[in-house]
Amino acid sequence: MPWFVYLARCADDTLYCGITTDVGARLAAHNAGKGARYTRSRRPIALLAVRRCTTKSRALRLEYRVKQLTRVQKQRLIATPALFATLARSLPRATRNASSSPPRGRGSTRHAPTAKGAAVPPVR
Repeated sequence: MPWFVYLARCADDTLYCGITTDVGARLAAHNAGKGARYTRSRRPIALLAVRRCTTKSRALRLEYRVKQLTRVQKQRLIATPALFATLARSLPRATRNASSSPPRGRGSTRHAPTAKGAAVPPVR
């Protein structure tokens, strides 16, 4: 199932970025006040740009990259759709190699056993 990253302009002229599998339904939800909390008080919103992604993971990474851009950079992205494609292509590929990714979840920060009374390193 394809995922989409979209950029929208709110009624107060702010820009909003999100992901969805159905752009039309998501836009309708935003404009009905059922979407993200940010857009509820800034209705109506208008769709400005959309980029298709093959997986949710890639869509989330692209959304994060877009959200890190300044307003001027986002406006440039909207004005030049090829920049959206370039940004998407610059994302690192996801790897399935378990040894290259850090452990996840509770207790994922494991320390070597310490001698009784030795200082335990702080968990960050």
